[in-house]
Amino acid sequence: MIQSHLKLRQPFLSKNILFFTALLAFLFVFIYSAPELLAQEAADEEVKKKTMLDNVLDAGLWMVPLILASVAMIGFVVYNFIELNQNKFNPLELKAGLLDHMQNVRVRSAIEMASGHPSYLGRMVAASLPQFDATNTEDFGREDVDDAVAEFTISNNKRYLTNIGYLGVIGQIAPMLGLLGTVVGMMGAFNTLAAEGQADPSTLAGDIGLAMVTTASGLIVAIPSIFFFFFQRNRFNRLVADCHQDVSELLDASYEAANADQIMAKVPEGFQA
Repeated sequence: MIQSHLKLRQPFLSKNILFFTALLAFLFVFIYSAPELLAQEAADEEVKKKTMLDNVLDAGLWMVPLILASVAMIGFVVYNFIELNQNKFNPLELKAGLLDHMQNVRVRSAIEMASGHPSYLGRMVAASLPQFDATNTEDFGREDVDDAVAEFTISNNKRYLTNIGYLGVIGQIAPMLGLLGTVVGMMGAFNTLAAEGQADPSTLAGDIGLAMVTTASGLIVAIPSIFFFFFQRNRFNRLVADCHQDVSELLDASYEAANADQIMAKVPEGFQA
């Protein structure tokens, strides 16, 4: 009876032993691997929480020149927008006043009006109209006036073109600085790999990704710098061309008015309207 009872319990005991053995093995594996899993989850959460600002701060000293370049870029863009204003180049009220003087051949009054105005057009007219020769009835010394305008343009455009040119310099240097930071960072990552023999892939990938931050930052600075360089240079050229056209219109108005007076002077009094 006892033997039969033992025979019946042996399968039950064998199953329980297998079950508890498997449970203990599972618990052992879970307890052993739990810290690594939790650490991996914490690392994943840390990676997910990292922002671009965090990467920039982690990049260290290599970001200092790029940050300075970005600040300089913003400063030049704002300054150029303030300077490249129509009111500072060819204000409409100044052009209207000068045109009124020149249509009545009041050249001296036009020069005085232009001399008291700080705009680009005012300074250009003040520098060129003194070459106006009323005794030359053919073209009133227009060639000399054009030469004075060209000389004024060459001497006054340097300041504007220099400030705009700095944007082009920043646009060319920023990607190089970023690439240099990336190359140095990659060299450090490969040196670590060579020293340890077999580095953790996640750590190596993090180092390489951090090195790429400088390249991305360099492009972020360079792209708007190049865009505003061409945009503001074209705007400056258009404003200067408008001033040249305004001076030409002033000379044409004076020439036409003088010719009209000469023609009317030759008409007999009885035929005048």
